[in-house]
Amino acid sequence: MCLPLAAPTRTQVNQSDSVGRLDLMPQAQDLPRRVEAVPAAKGEQALREWWYKSDNWISPSVVLAAAQLGQQVAVLDYVEPSVRGCTKWGIGGTCVNVGCIPKKLMHQAALLGTAVKDARKYGWQIPEPVSHDWATMSQAVQNYVRSLNWGHRVQLQDRKVKYLNMKGSLVDQHTIKARNAKGKEMTVTARNVVIATGGRPKYPTHISGAQEFGISSDDLFWLKESPGKTPLCRCGFGVCWVSHRHRTGHHSDGAQHRPPGVRPADKYRQMSRLVTDYMEAYGTRFSWGAVPKKVEKLPSGLLQVTWTDTQSKQDHQDTFSSVLWAVGRAPETKTLNLKQVGVELNEDTGKILVAADERTSVPNIYAIGDIAQASSLNLTDPTTTIEDIREEWISSVFHDLSPFGIALNEVYVGVAFGNESRVLSVYLPVFQGRPELTPTAIQAGKLLARRLTGHSSRLMDYDNVPTTVFTPLEYGCVGLSEEEAVRRYGEDNIEVYHAFYKPLEFTVAERDASQCYIKVVCERDGDQRVLGLHFTGPNAGEVTQGFALGFRCGFTYAQLRDTVGIHPTCAEELTKINITKRSGLDATVTGC
Repeated sequence: MCLPLAAPTRTQVNQSDSVGRLDLMPQAQDLPRRVEAVPAAKGEQALREWWYKSDNWISPSVVLAAAQLGQQVAVLDYVEPSVRGCTKWGIGGTCVNVGCIPKKLMHQAALLGTAVKDARKYGWQIPEPVSHDWATMSQAVQNYVRSLNWGHRVQLQDRKVKYLNMKGSLVDQHTIKARNAKGKEMTVTARNVVIATGGRPKYPTHISGAQEFGISSDDLFWLKESPGKTPLCRCGFGVCWVSHRHRTGHHSDGAQHRPPGVRPADKYRQMSRLVTDYMEAYGTRFSWGAVPKKVEKLPSGLLQVTWTDTQSKQDHQDTFSSVLWAVGRAPETKTLNLKQVGVELNEDTGKILVAADERTSVPNIYAIGDIAQASSLNLTDPTTTIEDIREEWISSVFHDLSPFGIALNEVYVGVAFGNESRVLSVYLPVFQGRPELTPTAIQAGKLLARRLTGHSSRLMDYDNVPTTVFTPLEYGCVGLSEEEAVRRYGEDNIEVYHAFYKPLEFTVAERDASQCYIKVVCERDGDQRVLGLHFTGPNAGEVTQGFALGFRCGFTYAQLRDTVGIHPTCAEELTKINITKRSGLDATVTGC
């Protein structure tokens, strides 16, 4: 849960008793001249916002950054088992244990399945049949995750950060009550508290059997056996039954609630359509307009799912081995006792309202990561009322600054299926201008630690944050969508350059590249400042990360064109882009 950051001081802890005390508040004679901070993290997903794994070391965020800056720091980290009660994990939070890391590794497993098929075209003699073993992959991924858990503990110890495997709640603005798994309690006092508890997957409780028989992303990455024939149910803005074929007979069909023309995903519809078209071409079956009604367990152990087709109004049924729900995430704020200490929440989302400096309505309590929601109001101003906050939030819903222009939740899906092995991983997390992404929370945490220790006054910039969707055909973007640029600047004031290209590695393998596409959204007049960049194709994350630097520098279309490309690469196509949508010319790249 939450924890504090303070300057070095006398600490007294008595953990042999049922009640202990950890005092991080400086004594009067110990008060330093600069502002102190105590990073506090709440158990469930606590460290997700504080760690970033790079090679063999951990880049510090709030906790390590504050410790390195001479502050006395404690961390409360505690994980409740998943709803099904079958999954629990170590230190590192969502990203390390049930998010970014296992997702990317399973995505790599899927890419290797495709590479095996491509290899034959390149002359590799690979005997048939080629099969995929889920248990081997799962064990390898879990072993790596556990190595990261251990690495985090070592880093905390090396930085002399007090680690408490306890679940906490606020008693007052400086005091936290913590309890471990055995029921022993202790209190922690601190000058400043930082809450970074993240969120957990939600279940559609209105659907009979959904929670009783379904699983979520909290469970998926720790399954010891293949989930088999599995529908992915996305009820937040639709339902998508993901289907794949396994040589042993695993397969499934799919559906998406709401017709494509009215999906909330309209703001990035062109790009999402390219991705889904590619997936359908390679075996994933989408069925648009299906709403799940109930899940029942049959005597055979299989799960029977009933859904309604919104077009025909007819009910349909099919049987599956597993049912995976991806209907959004709920912030872990309910058990923190926030209201009682004066921390204001958005009543609709449960998120903590914060100012630009991550400060909540209580001056010494801060929140970062997925639990925080931006508010332009001065939350510590005594004249600010609940009505002001509610009115400001309702207004902000219609002015999203994210690349996707809409509030979405993160979705992870993984299915492996033999020589058709593919892991579908969808990650579309954005909420009201603050991307729900680990790197943004890491950066926000580091900057917060520096501000609290008087080393800097710089605030986190949540604009132009790059992100990538690790679907079979990857999609990366940074900046504004075409639709958002039109909304802000007007259609006559933007220019969109685009191109359909074919990755060189697709040629010999004879793979379809009709969905490999790039789009650069620019201001139309003047230097044509680049407003948004969108890319579908191999290694989208690597491509997008590099161009994201240009957005920090305010680069222009002319500078993009003047950049010498690395030949032959997919990223090079961005430096050659010259056809505008307005021209109506064929945007297909020819030659090499």
